[in-house]
Amino acid sequence: MAKKLYVGNLTYNTTEDGLRNLFSQFGNVVSAKIIFDRDTGNSKGFGFVELETDEAAAAAIAGTNGREFEGRQIRVNEAMEKAPVDRKPRGNW
Repeated sequence: MAKKLYVGNLTYNTTEDGLRNLFSQFGNVVSAKIIFDRDTGNSKGFGFVELETDEAAAAAIAGTNGREFEGRQIRVNEAMEKAPVDRKPRGNW
């Protein structure tokens, strides 16, 4: 089962291909995604990488967390599941 990693403190010029290349040395990269601001289209400075196995993910965390990448010291850890958002209207409608 694939394991998703959070990658923070990225430069605003980091590309998904750059992330894929960095993490491919640890195992098969299923996906690499940079998160962009929907209003400005600029990078938010973080992204997610999904590796094929738990072992590859553990090796990637050990090998990249705190390492310099493109001039910045990146943070890498296991991604947390996002809590569901309650989209019910508030107030008396």
